[in-house]
Amino acid sequence: MTVATRILFVDDEPAYCRIFSKRIGADPRFQVETAGSGPEALERLQHSPADIVITDLSMPFMDGIELLSEIKSLYPQIFILILTSDDSTSQVVKAMKAGAYDYLLKPFDFEMVERSIATILSHKAAVQAGLCPECLSGEQYCFENLIGQDRKMFEIYEMISQVAQTSATVLITGESGTGKELIASAIHAKSTRKDKPFIQINCAALTEGLISSELFGHEKGAFTGAVARKKGLFEQASGGTLFLDEIGDISPTTQVSLLRILELGTFQRVGGTETIKADVRLICATNRDLAAAAREKQFREDLYYRLNVVSLQAPPLRDRRSDIPLLVRYFLERYCSLNNKQIDGVTRDAMTLLCNYDWPGNCRELANIIEHAVIFSRGRTLDKDSLPSQIRTSDRHSSGLTLNLATATLADAESALIKKVLEESNWNLKKAAELLDIARGTLYGKMEKYHLTKPV
Repeated sequence: MTVATRILFVDDEPAYCRIFSKRIGADPRFQVETAGSGPEALERLQHSPADIVITDLSMPFMDGIELLSEIKSLYPQIFILILTSDDSTSQVVKAMKAGAYDYLLKPFDFEMVERSIATILSHKAAVQAGLCPECLSGEQYCFENLIGQDRKMFEIYEMISQVAQTSATVLITGESGTGKELIASAIHAKSTRKDKPFIQINCAALTEGLISSELFGHEKGAFTGAVARKKGLFEQASGGTLFLDEIGDISPTTQVSLLRILELGTFQRVGGTETIKADVRLICATNRDLAAAAREKQFREDLYYRLNVVSLQAPPLRDRRSDIPLLVRYFLERYCSLNNKQIDGVTRDAMTLLCNYDWPGNCRELANIIEHAVIFSRGRTLDKDSLPSQIRTSDRHSSGLTLNLATATLADAESALIKKVLEESNWNLKKAAELLDIARGTLYGKMEKYHLTKPV
């Protein structure tokens, strides 16, 4: 029996909640709950987990951006759709950067709502089909050896699934540390060549003379020190996949040899005359702009077009910030295991610092930072004092996505909300209770609980 998708709809207008619940809740595929505010939504999520949260952007006390940030910190696996009455607002841009999956215009078209939900479910299904034992067991945001739930990552997953079934040459571009080698490995793992070798080499780490020998092999006596015939990587990877990292750094001579393989499917060992057939799927990666390099005659234009049959762009971590909590959790478990340490989680302040940092070194830098923090952490919780100084003292200004309510505990959020309403109502308890939509006696109890008193 198929499990119903759990949807939490959040809007301060009761009419919208009723309409949504009546329409979408009538579909047996969905289980709908509603909440009239951000704090109420967080309370419901504590007791009733959701797969998808659909929240209005403009709400009093805790708006959609604050709620989004809080949910992403506490429940990074939840997909979030933002409702707005203006698709040109800068708040929509902030919401998308903060990790919203998509946005819907109000008054919304239910066909668009259902289409967005269907897209999310199809993406979840695609990821679940790519689960591997090395990933966090059963997590919906893990695809082969890649971790991420950001929309950009789903696009990568779909492209991997499509291109893996072909023999096309793939060029993966992106900054250092974005996981280009993991994308290459995932393509191989999803392909019909998965039972054959997957061999990778960093072209930038080899000299011009050595890289030709490594790639194509050499005959005995081909050069000083060649005391025996050696098979190159193209032969060793026969039937499988060869991944050439930092392809933009190979010499013009090697470029010519590589172009021959791509055009004719054959090569010769260094110092040899035998023509050898290359039965290899070629995947290349670079952090350089090869198109610009080709235009400037720094890279062969004909080779560039041969390599760029299918192009995948690995997004930088700063463009998929909603994935940071997922990656932090993965690296935390990994390095706790490797270092025989027990750390149960990350404090809110530490997570806020990690999410706000720009990560010039991308996922590789994040992995190193978490390993550092695990090693130097003294308690069962990783706090901001465990982070290295460049994270703690980063001068990156908050974008406004992680305000006090979004970075506090639920109790702190409730206390701040009540205090704000009391101040705005000039400590008129009757008016404040009406604004909060609670009984005056309940307000008295909350004030006593949080030690809220009118300033003298």
